Amino acid sequence: MKRPITLIAAAISLAALPALAENASTSDVYACKDITADAERLACYDTAVGRLKAAEEAGEVKTFTRKEVEDVQRDSFGFSIPSLPKLAFGNRDSGGNSKSDELKEVTFPVKSVGGSRGALLVTLENGQVWRQVDSKRISPSPKKEARVYQAALGSFKMKLDGGLAFRVERVK
Repeated sequence: MKRPITLIAAAISLAALPALAENASTSDVYACKDITADAERLACYDTAVGRLKAAEEAGEVKTFTRKEVEDVQRDSFGFSIPSLPKLAFGNRDSGGNSKSDELKEVTFPVKSVGGSRGALLVTLENGQVWRQVDSKRISPSPKKEARVYQAALGSFKMKLDGGLAFRVERVK
């Protein structure tokens, strides 16, 4: 009887682990795995999960799905947000090193294209606004899609409907 209860407790505990909780909270849960006595391990899991749940309810720990993180990355693409930690989901290469989940490019529908003095101002459907910062001549005719991608030295380039790439900066 102890075995199924232990497995249920472990499954419940592990279901909460994808939460990007503070290291101290998750390390308490991970430490329980090494306890060999069933009753002690169950008590350890109960205590650790209780602390993790209390921290989550108090707002000290927040859980995120991969989709939520990807949505934030897409919406913040082009802005430097140093206060936003780099969120990763345990992606590791064969050497045990963390793989980068950093977004390299985004594609969005275009709401409008305008500009003055030879510099385009591109407004995307999601509210992002990008300004051309190079001197390339790009037609401000109506466009359907903008692809923005990282270029050298932290800069960004944009292609409208697969056309010529030009340097841009995000203004909104």
